[in-house]
Formats: sequence, structure tokens, C-alpha cells
Amino acid sequence: MNRTLTYHITASETGLRVEQYLRRRGFSRQNLVELKKMPESIMVNGTWYYMNQTLSEDDELIVRIRETASSDKIPPVSLPLHIVYEDEDLVVVNKPAGMPIHPSMGNYYYSLANALAWYYRQQDKTFIFRCTNRLDRDTSGLTVIAKHMLSSNILSRMAKSHEIERHYLAIVRGSITPETGSINAPLSRKPGSVIERIVDFEHGEHAVTHYRKLETKNGHSLVALRLETGRTHQIRIHMKYLGYPLIGDYLYNPDMEYMTRQALHSAHLCFKHPITGEIMNFSAPLPDDMMIFGWKSY
Repeated sequence: MNRTLTYHITASETGLRVEQYLRRRGFSRQNLVELKKMPESIMVNGTWYYMNQTLSEDDELIVRIRETASSDKIPPVSLPLHIVYEDEDLVVVNKPAGMPIHPSMGNYYYSLANALAWYYRQQDKTFIFRCTNRLDRDTSGLTVIAKHMLSSNILSRMAKSHEIERHYLAIVRGSITPETGSINAPLSRKPGSVIERIVDFEHGEHAVTHYRKLETKNGHSLVALRLETGRTHQIRIHMKYLGYPLIGDYLYNPDMEYMTRQALHSAHLCFKHPITGEIMNFSAPLPDDMMIFGWKSY
């Protein structure tokens, strides 16, 4: 992907070297290494600059990101793709259930990455797949993908520092009591399994999920959940630990009476735009298979 960024230097930034200024703007050390490899990537007031040159008040600094490589292990495949939002820095997609994020050994041609590779190849654009909030194959809903190295670095850092708010909707059997609360239970890999996780207060990693019951119908509850941390299978394990596992969850609760995939949907994302700082809010309604009990519109 190609991206041109323009910065105007203020009095307080006078005397900074280009590399110092860019580090303050969110460029990682690796980003700067990559920039140095790109021809004519730094320009100040119309003149090509080096990273160690200094900046002055009212300078106009232009950074040209030119990424010429694509993810060579992701074959482009024409697949349905529901893009909720796109700009020069990121794309937000409403992923259907049943679609993995990445290709895998047993599923090399059906993933979100394959679909995006096709989408950008049709536009003659290079594409490196950089997904920020990865969803399980059978979890539907919103996920954000960075379009170049800088937005990827900033979004990844935001995810690690919990600056991306992630809200989910889930269906569980029973009426949750209490109706609101927080689950603080550390998680670790289940011994002998490469996939499953368990609650492990001795060796597990910190994990917190906040929940709120929205409705109860036909012996089932629709629950809103907010992740404070983002561990693998966190919501699925935490709700089972609470005593209200998700229906349709083949790993943790194979209750397939109403659904054949875990009833979990990434319904809302909120974060600051990695480049502009603007507050971004995105929502995706419940998919049809999760409307089985006729919930209100959420």
C-alpha cells in the first residue's frame, strides 16, 4: 500500500531530528528501518531529507510510505466481503461466521485474508494482511485490518494497551444472575491441548470480561459483553466459568439444539483513528442465525 502523510512542525518541535519526530508520531524503530529502505521517503519543504537532519518551526514534513510487497502466502480468492468502513489507513469488515481470519493447513482458500487479497488485487494494489482484533472462525462481526505499516504498528499498540473497546453479543442458556457483573479469572492453555484454554488461577494470564444481560426468552439470555483483556477464547471460557456457557460452542459447550456455532458476535468497536486521532465507532447488527429467539434490535 502507498500512503503519503504530511506533518507541520510546531515551535515546541523545533530542533528534533526527523527520526525523533516520527517516533513521537507513532512510528516504531522497525517502521523507520523500513522507511530508510524506501526511495525518497522523507521530504521537508520540498527537499529530500535524511532521518538525522533536524526540523524547524513551520517546516512541512512529508513521509511517503511505499510498500511494494504483498503477503505471498495468501492466495487471492473471490469471496463475499462486507466492508463497513475503509480509508487510506484501515478497513473495518463485518466477518461472517464460518470464515477464518487466516488461511490454514486445512483451509488455504477460504478466509478473510483471501477475500481482502482478491479485493486489493482487483485494484492493482499491494496487500500485506495485518489484522488487529482477530476473531475465531465461528465468531461473526467486526474486525479491523491495518492497510500499511504505520497504522498496523499504532493499532497493535492500542490493542495491547486496551485502547480499542470491543463489545460482543452472545446467547447463553438460562437467565443470568446477577444481571450485570465482571469476571476476573486468569486463563491458560489446557494441558495436552493446543486449542483449548481453561481458567487457571495459579499459572494463567490476567483476563477480565464485563457482562450485562439484555433479554431473556425461551430459557435463553442475550448478553452484552465488553473485553478488558483479549485472551484466546476469553468470552467462551469466562461465560462457562460463570455457569452460563454459550450455546453452539463445540469446544466448551456442545449444545447444538439451536445453533451449530458458538453464539458470539463482535457487535461494536470504538477506538481513536491511528493517524488522525478521530474517535471511530462501528456497529454490526446481530446476524440472522443469532435472531432465533426474536430479540429486540441490538
